[in-house]
Amino acid sequence: MNNESFEEQQDQPAASGRTPDEAADVEALKAERDALQDRLLRTAAEFDNYRKRIDRERRDQAESAAASLLAEVLPVVDNLERALQAPTGPEAAGLRAGVELIHRQLIDLLRKRGVTPIEALGTDFDPRFHQAVSQETSDAHRDGEVMEEMQRGYMLGERLLRPAMVKVAKS
Repeated sequence: MNNESFEEQQDQPAASGRTPDEAADVEALKAERDALQDRLLRTAAEFDNYRKRIDRERRDQAESAAASLLAEVLPVVDNLERALQAPTGPEAAGLRAGVELIHRQLIDLLRKRGVTPIEALGTDFDPRFHQAVSQETSDAHRDGEVMEEMQRGYMLGERLLRPAMVKVAKS
């Protein structure tokens, strides 16, 4: 028995009784087979890349739609927080409790969806996360420190939903 594999035996030159024309035809067929095999592999790779790109685009589009919706909810949170800061008398205690409940539910919903507030007060001003509304000279704060937060900023994962509107100290 010969130790050569079947494919190696098929690749041998025309010494096995083939005419030169048959040998040329075999070589041409082998070249065509190799070209088709290469084309098949390239097409499979292109399709795999296409599938991955479409999945990534679909995921990005869903995240963008969620971010847009969540950003539209943030003014409602702001208004609830303003309502909770308003002074109330004993006759409005029930109304205040209802507003607190709604506010807590909305904050919990946002947290479940990955929305986190930006902690701005006392940090250094960062234009990636803060929008400076004003500057004020202050001896109690260092230069560039956020001394007041006018409107809270929010992040959705690593994406900025809304920058914090802040007042920055200057020396």
